[in-house]
Amino acid sequence: MLSYQHHYHAGNLADVHKHALLAWMLTYLIQKDKPLSYIETHAGRGLYDLTAPEAVKTGEAAMGITRAQSWFAPDHPYRKAVDSLRTDLGASAYPGSPLIAAKLLRDQDTLHFAELHPGEVAALRDALWQYRGHTYQQDGFELAQSLCPPEPRRGLLLIDPSYEIKSDYDTIPKTLAQLHRKWNVGVLALWYPLLKSGAHLEMLGQLQRDHPDALRHEVTFPPIRDGHRMIGSGMFVINPPFGVETETEFLTRKFARLT
Repeated sequence: MLSYQHHYHAGNLADVHKHALLAWMLTYLIQKDKPLSYIETHAGRGLYDLTAPEAVKTGEAAMGITRAQSWFAPDHPYRKAVDSLRTDLGASAYPGSPLIAAKLLRDQDTLHFAELHPGEVAALRDALWQYRGHTYQQDGFELAQSLCPPEPRRGLLLIDPSYEIKSDYDTIPKTLAQLHRKWNVGVLALWYPLLKSGAHLEMLGQLQRDHPDALRHEVTFPPIRDGHRMIGSGMFVINPPFGVETETEFLTRKFARLT
């Protein structure tokens, strides 16, 4: 249950897809001068070194952000978050979603990060020490249920599990339905892997039946190595921000060049 550690996969193509969309949505939300809430259920350590042995061993960052950074103009919110962190910490630093949110959001916004793994939550607290935000060593689904509806009511929830717990595929549709009932104005974003086995498809079918107006955006890419089960990345977003199609279409075009 606590074996997954994202530093083997940080900066991979799935991160590029997920983090680009997240950064775009957060930047859209802060155009309005009203505070918002940001909640993350599976935060990880927040900060990654792409020259660390774990990242080098898999080569996923080399095929991911290293290759894709040129896709994004300097004023793209994802690129701005990455560049800002690297100005602070060096060219090998990579922000997980907690640091992307911390870099882009404002003093008036409220941030909540859940992470259950004891080593990862300690690293997360170290990564966030100079930023505002509340960090919890707690099951992320339980935290989200306890916080929703949050105050302020505007905001975004990111659910980004490892899916190593197979029951997540059954739990997530029920959890999202409950959270949407509690926080009907919140932007609820779920990341999921596209798998050769199709293990994600039943979950997605239920999600689409429950939320027919939600955004479903997927990109595909070649497996990073022989035997790798993930062949793409998906985001399912309830209450997607207006105009997000400009970003999804951009990402679709960029990822299409990889296949």
